[in-house]
Amino acid sequence: MVRSYLAAVVLLMAVTTAYADGTPKWAQLSDAERQVLAPLASEWDTLRPWQSEKMLRIARDYPKMTAEQKQRVQKRLSDWSRQTPYERDNARKQYQKFSAMPPEKQQALRQLWMEYNKLPEAERQKLRAEQAPEDDLDN
Repeated sequence: MVRSYLAAVVLLMAVTTAYADGTPKWAQLSDAERQVLAPLASEWDTLRPWQSEKMLRIARDYPKMTAEQKQRVQKRLSDWSRQTPYERDNARKQYQKFSAMPPEKQQALRQLWMEYNKLPEAERQKLRAEQAPEDDLDN
C-alpha cells in the first residue's frame, strides 16, 4: 500500500514538473500536434504559456477544419514563425486597433485589402514604396 502511494506521488510529481508552466514541451506533444505545429518547432519551448495554449487549441481543432482552413492555418503559422519579435508585436498592435474599429470601418478596410490584392505585383510594389513607414490602420 505504501509503495503504490509512493509510486503515485512520484508519478504526480513527474507530471507536475513536466507541465510546471501549464504547457507541454515540444517532445511531449502528440505526433498529430507536432505535425500541425511544425513551423513553431524551433521556438515551441520558449513560447509564453498563453501562446502555446492557443496553438494547442488550433492543433486540437485542426482535424475538423476544411482543406482551405488547414491551408490557411499552415500558411499563418509559417509566416508567424518567420517574423521577428518586433514584427509580431506590431502585428498584435495592428490587430488590436482593427478589432477596436466599428464593423463598417473593418469592412471598408477588408474591401480595400481585397482590391489591393487584385492589383498586379508591380503596382503593389509601387504603392508599398509610396507608403510612409509610420502609416498603419490609423489612416
